[in-house]
Amino acid sequence: MTKDQKNEVIEILKGKFSQYNNFYITDTESLSVEQISNLRRSCFNKEVEMKVAKNTLIRKALESLDSEKYAGLFESLNKVTALMFSENPKDPAVILSAFRKENAGDRPTLKAAFINGDIFVGDNSLVALTNIKTKNELIGEVLGLLQSPAKRVIAALLNHAENGSSKTETEVVAAAVEVAVAEVAVEVPVAEAAAPVAEAAPEAPAEEAAPEVAPEA
Repeated sequence: MTKDQKNEVIEILKGKFSQYNNFYITDTESLSVEQISNLRRSCFNKEVEMKVAKNTLIRKALESLDSEKYAGLFESLNKVTALMFSENPKDPAVILSAFRKENAGDRPTLKAAFINGDIFVGDNSLVALTNIKTKNELIGEVLGLLQSPAKRVIAALLNHAENGSSKTETEVVAAAVEVAVAEVAVEVPVAEAAAPVAEAAPEAPAEEAAPEVAPEA
């Protein structure tokens, strides 16, 4: 590979690292040509970009962008390296896990992953990454929590209306909101309540000084 070709690869990698906030560094050594093709197909179906490059060129691309930001990844640049770029932080982990299960092996190996500024090192991180929450999943959970009390308020209002409550409309709404908020507080306890801070042990009383004994004559 000529110097110009190397520089071209570095520029392409720099563009990918700048474009994606999530990328995986994997070891595809010992995989057959057919297996590599199947892995690329799985990535394509999940809209994950897979690129194989020399470790020295990958490191130069990262260093030219921000050597301090990516410093934790450099030790993972060894052996055969395939990069997986994705908008979704968990898709590459899901692809790797499914591929290994289908092929009854432990390849490709996850060497490191860069997820929205956080660095995960080692193949033992793969399970955790398959369970990571995506942005859309987190938004869905928040919306679910917000919708839940609203549904309770409407249900309470309908209940009061059907039972012909003598309360004013303001009192009915206030009571319904109070019930909904109380139920949500029970379902979503504050983190501190789940892990109470242990009280500090009382300090031991200071030992009294022994009385001085006069020397014998």
